[in-house]
Amino acid sequence: MPLIPEEPQIHESAQGPRVTPAAGRTAPTPRPVPGPRSAATPRPGRPGPGPARPAPPAQRPHPASDRPRTDRPENRSAPQIQLIPASAAGALDAADEAVDLLLDSGRAPGDILVLTTGEQHPWAAHELSFGEAAYWAQHESGDDVFFAGAAAADRVNARPVVIVAVNGGEAVADALTGARERAGALLIVCGDPQRINAVLGAGV
Repeated sequence: MPLIPEEPQIHESAQGPRVTPAAGRTAPTPRPVPGPRSAATPRPGRPGPGPARPAPPAQRPHPASDRPRTDRPENRSAPQIQLIPASAAGALDAADEAVDLLLDSGRAPGDILVLTTGEQHPWAAHELSFGEAAYWAQHESGDDVFFAGAAAADRVNARPVVIVAVNGGEAVADALTGARERAGALLIVCGDPQRINAVLGAGV
């Protein structure tokens, strides 16, 4: 059965984060581009230009941030799947909003993996500019939200929450398959509902 589009009002509960249904999603509003991450701006956000490498963000003061991280799924059952309607141009913004809501609900940054089906998330591109070794070292440390292209899904470790921004590309089915395999508790897909439901209905 096709998923019902929902707004990204995610909160933690006994059964994990959920999205509260709403009438529909409005077009994303352009937002200013923040500068490099710092303790004062822990949100992953969009990096600004500059030669200096941003300092690692201070983890938000949520109790869940102190929990030990594991790369294994939280349970062995299939993850809950939620759809956030967004255009290809607005999928990254929708994914960023979902990350914020998850962190605010108590999720540890290291619990979250964000994949993109088209153009790289600006933070992934920014970190890759310092070299593949440093980029993947951040992934292995597991201390922060990690951003990667869906083409690299076979290289990333499983995390409790995986967010997919369907922001272009042709291999959406493959991207969602890889994302679902790595989502321990929750898979959030941001993109066009018709396209995503067609893929999910085909048995992804």
